[in-house]
Amino acid sequence: MVLVHTTNHTYSHPFPTVTLAFFLRYCSPQLNPFASHVLSTDTIESRVDPATGRLHTTRIHLKKSRLPPAIMKLLPSTLTGGTSDKASYILETSVVDMREGWMSTESRNLNFVGVLSVVERQLYAVPRSKPPADSTDVETKVVFRSRLGERIRDRPGQAQAQAEAAAAAGEGNGGFFARLGARGIQRSIETLASSKTQDQLGKSREGMRIILERLRHTGIMGVLELRRMASQRGMEAAH
Repeated sequence: MVLVHTTNHTYSHPFPTVTLAFFLRYCSPQLNPFASHVLSTDTIESRVDPATGRLHTTRIHLKKSRLPPAIMKLLPSTLTGGTSDKASYILETSVVDMREGWMSTESRNLNFVGVLSVVERQLYAVPRSKPPADSTDVETKVVFRSRLGERIRDRPGQAQAQAEAAAAAGEGNGGFFARLGARGIQRSIETLASSKTQDQLGKSREGMRIILERLRHTGIMGVLELRRMASQRGMEAAH
């Protein structure tokens, strides 16, 4: 079973500015207060295809990650390590075509994939029905797949075995595991993650809006100066 969540949004900023904001959105909590959970960002590859002129970028983000409490209750501690607080790596790939006016991105988690795989794909594009300078449309599609459920479904006796192991370890959810069944576990995890993601998407759009407004009022040099000052303050605090 796979759960898909799709949303559409329009930014009242031109396409080049929106693409720039996308790459700046995690650079500093001072620039984007909704990015305080991002611990680091590293660029693995950035290249321009000479044949198409498209910019291809691969980055990896390290984020504070917290499994929703409702999901935690569904899982034995053997899968969660006994705590919901973890650092999670996110792999991000993007392709930008400035001439055609579109950018496609994909982000996927590299941790907890045994419990839940989350793949977010976005398509930013210059609206065809509006003046190009006015706005940028973005479609976001998030695909949730509980691989835990798949493994249990493929091994009919595993759900009961895990329930018994959980009960033997003193975990109160063993009986719940057995009653819910493989498909129920999978469906519950995907549904809970989808509900949480709707809230996160709202915060992500608000973070982008803040960066876009800063770019509008101070320009790229003003934003980069704010980033430099924040970085300097962070280094001074570390010493």
